[in-house]
Amino acid sequence: MTQATPRATVVIYSGGMDSYTVLHRALREGLNVTALSFDYGQRHGRELEVAARVCAELGVPHQVVDIRAIHGLIDNSALTDASRDMPEGDYGEENLAATVVPNRNMILLSLAIAKAVNVGAERVDYGAHGGDHVLYPDCRPAFVEAMNAVAAIANFSPVEIHAPYLRASKAEILADGLAMGLDYAKTWTCYRGEALACGRCGSCRERLAAFAANGQTDPLEYAVDAPRPDLARGGV
Repeated sequence: MTQATPRATVVIYSGGMDSYTVLHRALREGLNVTALSFDYGQRHGRELEVAARVCAELGVPHQVVDIRAIHGLIDNSALTDASRDMPEGDYGEENLAATVVPNRNMILLSLAIAKAVNVGAERVDYGAHGGDHVLYPDCRPAFVEAMNAVAAIANFSPVEIHAPYLRASKAEILADGLAMGLDYAKTWTCYRGEALACGRCGSCRERLAAFAANGQTDPLEYAVDAPRPDLARGGV
């Protein structure tokens, strides 16, 4: 009796906490995983180095796609324009709107769908989560549902867009990963491309709050003057 071939998925893997957890979740499902990262000229390009190391350790096929040629189309963001000030403070539309990269997830998902069709994968996984809904339209359920509908008809082979944490908080994603025994020192979250995480940008603060909510200390190394979370309050 022949053994069934495991299903396959393409994981959009940035090197951050969310996609790191998604990657391991797909591996635990027993799927054949291909990891796909994108260089779009982001200031925090260090995340790509982290992603490459993790995939090498896991033996997961990993491709970094250089799409910097479109940088001039998406450079109206603090994440892609180093001359702009990086906003600090907690996640929220009021202070982090400057970090929105125009149409980013539609671009990345479209390319990942093409990769999935090319390698015979039935699924594309990405780490959209509930905490992003307030700020990023391309992380909201309506967007994922619409992309799923398009991915089902855009090629002869339908592809499913899978966002397992679409309605979960950052703290819930972290709790899932900690239960899997994941080492989050192997991730990069900070929006700044510096040697140490700043602890002040919205992404760092959300990460620190997630660890505090789980009663844990973040294993990542932060700048000396970075604010520290109050584990008792579950905040930063």
